Amino acid sequence: MDYYYNETNFENFLWIDIRNPNKETLDKIALDHNLELFQIKDSQQVGHLPKIEKLPNYDFLILRAFSSQPQNRITSINELSNKIAFFYNEKVLITTHSAYFTFLEDVPKHFKGPEHFMLYLIHKMLQTFEEPAQYLGDQIDEMEESIFLRNYHKISLEDLYFNKSQTRITKKLLQITQSVIQQLEVSEENKMSYQDINDRLVRFNLMYDEVLESSNNLLNTYLSVSSQKSNDVMKLLTVFSAFFLPLTFIVGLYGMNFVNMPELEWQYGYPIVLVVMVIISIIIYFWFKRKRFL
Repeated sequence: MDYYYNETNFENFLWIDIRNPNKETLDKIALDHNLELFQIKDSQQVGHLPKIEKLPNYDFLILRAFSSQPQNRITSINELSNKIAFFYNEKVLITTHSAYFTFLEDVPKHFKGPEHFMLYLIHKMLQTFEEPAQYLGDQIDEMEESIFLRNYHKISLEDLYFNKSQTRITKKLLQITQSVIQQLEVSEENKMSYQDINDRLVRFNLMYDEVLESSNNLLNTYLSVSSQKSNDVMKLLTVFSAFFLPLTFIVGLYGMNFVNMPELEWQYGYPIVLVVMVIISIIIYFWFKRKRFL
């Protein structure tokens, strides 16, 4: 993504938005607004987790928004989300980020101050987690239907793993975000917006917790069904073996090439052996029925 710099003058404050900032821009911003070097470095770390730091001249906040496609096979926070760093005080809000976010374009102009505007952006960042939660939940429902009502062979352990992995990572990210948000101190006039953010975080955590629990249950169900199918196959093979083992023994016995085998000379030896084999098969069948193996 290309470098982008924009300054927007609101009625009571200035908003500076920087995408992929270079060193010269950061040095100038740090000098103009008295920003600390450590926070500048943190804002440029791609994989930095959400955090908040309060300094005498400004507050520093890092949050992450869901920026991947829900159907992607994701195994890390960096693949799943991108961060926005906030530097703010009563007169200015500075946002730096490496990814493009649509909600940073064409923002309204009715905000009363940097804090009010920042809470609006946090709302928008949290909204990015709603669609993935719905998608993951729908995927779980489809997999569950396939396992019980269709062909469970269409479901792979790989699909279940990536679904569970993405849900687990997102839930952890939301939990860290919730911990950071709870450390925010907002003015009385922004309490309602702040409370709405907390409520939304609680709801999303519950949604992902439910999806994660469903993923674990579905994985256990899949393994149980697979095991049951394997047991059914082994049971069927065992039944066939039980039928054919004594019959094979009889055939093998009379297939031996000994000279003195009186039964080979009997006139009715062949039908007698066939009748005995049928009787043995019938006895085995009723024994299996009695033991409820059939």
